[in-house]
Amino acid sequence: MSPHLMSYVIIVPLMALMVWRRISRQFGRQPIRRGRMIARIAIFAVIGCLLMLGGLHDIRLAEGVLGGALIGAALGFVGLRLTRFETDPVKGDCYLPNPWIGAVLTALLLGRLVWRFMVLAPQMQQADALAAGAPPATSMQMGYQASPLTMLVIGLLVGYYIVYFAGLLVHHRRYQQSRLTPAA
Repeated sequence: MSPHLMSYVIIVPLMALMVWRRISRQFGRQPIRRGRMIARIAIFAVIGCLLMLGGLHDIRLAEGVLGGALIGAALGFVGLRLTRFETDPVKGDCYLPNPWIGAVLTALLLGRLVWRFMVLAPQMQQADALAAGAPPATSMQMGYQASPLTMLVIGLLVGYYIVYFAGLLVHHRRYQQSRLTPAA
């Protein structure tokens, strides 16, 4: 099997698993796991910072990430307003995220990835054809670069989840305190 096809055999199922997990977290009661939420905030912050470093080569990429992060942060606040907290006898403290926001974010991400793949597929085939005819010791560069719109969608997710998970932690603490204070 060619190395080009082998990467698809690995990447496609991995992407399908990630999308499935993402979609399953958007519906129904989700247990509050403080450690995981803090880790996710840190991971998304690192991803955002690393993506902003792409702005050192092309400022449009940094603008895309920053614009997406700002829009995502605003959407995160909206998502927090629409989130409900409950106590489940089995799962403990849970939150119910708004499924519409999650569905729109997932659709945006998947739509952009599919669109980007459809645009890049002919370029990758052309690069493969050129590389096949090139001498063995030369390197062939692909004819595509990162897109500011793709960076905007990724920044949207980064901004949304940083604000949303941080807000969940704050609201969960308030929810716990409100349950512990005796009714006067």
